Amino acid sequence: MNKKIAILATDGFEEVELTSPKEAMEDEGFEVHIVSPKKGKIKAWNETDWSKEYNVDKTLSEVSASDYNALMLPGGVMNPDNLRTNEEALQFVRDFFKQKKPVAAICHAPWTLISAGVVEGRTMTSYNSMKDDVINAGANWVDEEVVVDEGFVTSRNPDDLPAFNSKLIEEIKEGKHEDQHA
Repeated sequence: MNKKIAILATDGFEEVELTSPKEAMEDEGFEVHIVSPKKGKIKAWNETDWSKEYNVDKTLSEVSASDYNALMLPGGVMNPDNLRTNEEALQFVRDFFKQKKPVAAICHAPWTLISAGVVEGRTMTSYNSMKDDVINAGANWVDEEVVVDEGFVTSRNPDDLPAFNSKLIEEIKEGKHEDQHA
């Protein structure tokens, strides 16, 4: 299946929340790009300390949502906190919702979605400490390993990755969701 997926990340992403979905999507034959505001490499966080660096395939200035079939956002604390203050990253996210394409976010990644203004009225989950942020942004927060709301996939933490990856792939295969809204 010829699908192209963007993983939006910057320094401080939780390593397994990028590597596990990326591997699962590549195993399905999808072309997966790490997209970042910065060129070169981005550095992973692994639970309690810095980890490896990963090559950035494309910078935000080189791509648009129309280049991809879906968007995936890994968590970590620093990664979404940095992305949520980057207007180019926020517009990239908004464009996936406007184009009704699948979007998936895990752990702390919904911070970026909240700042992009795309969660109001949605049912979703996130890392437990973000529950109030999600509710205050107008979303219906639920404590489940994976939540799917019209092509919008969310999970709580790395323990949920098997379910998250499975639903992410399912939604990508389904394609656009006409009821998807920003």
